Amino acid sequence: MKILVAYATRHGATRGIAERIARTLERPGLEVTLRPVNQAGAVGEHDAFVIGGAAYMFHWLNEATSFVRRHRSILASRPVWLFSSGPLGTERVDAEGQDALEAAEPREFAELAAEILPRGQRVFFGAYDPNAKPIGVMERLTRMMPAAREALPAGDFRDWPEIEAWADGIARELQRVAVGADARA
Repeated sequence: MKILVAYATRHGATRGIAERIARTLERPGLEVTLRPVNQAGAVGEHDAFVIGGAAYMFHWLNEATSFVRRHRSILASRPVWLFSSGPLGTERVDAEGQDALEAAEPREFAELAAEILPRGQRVFFGAYDPNAKPIGVMERLTRMMPAAREALPAGDFRDWPEIEAWADGIARELQRVAVGADARA
């Protein structure tokens, strides 16, 4: 079974999550290709997909959204999982009592889920380095506003055990799918 783990990232935190997912999927012997979405190549040669993108201002990076839209017919016919990274901090519940990860789900997930019916979707905490060069207008504007800079906690908030547990679940499901496919052959 060939799995494509494709990602869109700005500063590398989402790439790090995709790398960890790919390594976790390889452990039980699955064949994994890891690539940025804009270098994914021929997607039709893959049997399953894990697609991730960073989220900014409640939106998935455009490259990830465009990738899914462009390949929706292939993705709809195969097992797919979507993930996003972005919220900062470690508090699962915010001041209003809302789950921070659920609240940070990219708005595009509902539309994409209706089109490709992913087997799972997950939002992971991200990372923020205030010294990284800003990319895009919003990042530049945010860096210019002292209050906005102070509101963003700096650090790496990715929960590696949670990410690996999610990827382990995907691996188990793909192994069941592969066994079922072999039984039909």
